[in-house]
Amino acid sequence: MLNKDIFVIVPAFNEGVVLPQTLQPLVEVGFQVVVVDDGSSDETWPEIRKLPVHCLRHPINLGQGAALQTGMTYALQKGAQIIVHFDADGQHSAGDILRLVAPIQEGAAEVVLGSRFLRKEDAQAVPPTRRIFLKMAAQVNALLTGVRLSDAHNGFRALSRAAAEKIDLQENGFAHASEIIQQIREKKLRWVECPVTIRYSAYSLAKGQAWWNGFNIVMDLILRRIFR
Repeated sequence: MLNKDIFVIVPAFNEGVVLPQTLQPLVEVGFQVVVVDDGSSDETWPEIRKLPVHCLRHPINLGQGAALQTGMTYALQKGAQIIVHFDADGQHSAGDILRLVAPIQEGAAEVVLGSRFLRKEDAQAVPPTRRIFLKMAAQVNALLTGVRLSDAHNGFRALSRAAAEKIDLQENGFAHASEIIQQIREKKLRWVECPVTIRYSAYSLAKGQAWWNGFNIVMDLILRRIFR
C-alpha cells in the first residue's frame, strides 16, 4: 500500500498558529491530508488553503466528532484504504503513522488505537495531573463501553476502509472518543493498541480538555444510551 492510499484526517478549530508545522511533515511523507476547518474564526482557513491538502469547512463550529465524521466520509469517497485521525495542535508525530497502520496492513487488526501508556518513556512524558485524569477516564470508559484500554481518550488512531465504513459518529463533541470504542465493540471490529508519543507544549496543554469536561462526556454518553 502506498502512502497516498492513507488519508490523514485533521479536525481543526482555531489552530491557525500551529497548523503549518503540524501539516507540513504529513504532506512531505506523501499522505493524503484532509483538514476539516470546524467553523474557525482565526487564520485556520487561509493557512490550510496555502498547502497541498484537501480543505473542507464547516460554516459553524460543530465539534471534533462531527469534523472527524465529515473527514472520514470525504476520504472514503476519495478511495481511502486506511484512515488516520490526527490532532491539529502538534501533539502527534507524523513519524508514528506507519507503525500505527502496520497492524492493518498486515491483516492483524481493523482498528489501531494509539496509547501513551504502553511504554514507560511515553507515560512519563504525560503531565502528572493529566496522567491521573486519563487513567480515571480509561476506567470510566471501560464501564460504559465494555472495552478495557490503557488510553481511552487518545485521538491518534487508524482504521481500515472496512472499519471506517462501519463507524458512524453521532457524538459531535469530545464524547466521540468513547463512542468510537463502543461502536468497535458493537460491530465486532478487531482492534489493537499501539504505542505513540504525545508531545506536550504550553500551547497543546492550554488547548486540551479541562478535567471537569470529563463529567460532561460521561453524561452525554449515559443520556445517549438511555434515549437511543
